[in-house]
Amino acid sequence: MRNTLKNILFVLLFFLSASVFAGPVDINTADAKTLSSSISGIGDKKAEAIVQYRKTYGPFKTVDDLAKVKGIGPKIIDKNRSELVVKKQ
Repeated sequence: MRNTLKNILFVLLFFLSASVFAGPVDINTADAKTLSSSISGIGDKKAEAIVQYRKTYGPFKTVDDLAKVKGIGPKIIDKNRSELVVKKQ
């Protein structure tokens, strides 16, 4: 029983530490799966819409450009701003 609790605690700490050290997501290079799991308020459909927007119109110039994607507004952007980046290419 005691070893089982230690193992569970270890697994939880591992996953929590992985998410803490993951770092910001580049919205110009991340795939839909990464976007949907990294951006709060973004599901699979909106993540696919972000990828499709990039394919159609080219890379985003700023994080605020995410608002050009249907269904993504300023609240979602502001809520996730610290986790999003647009790296120079």
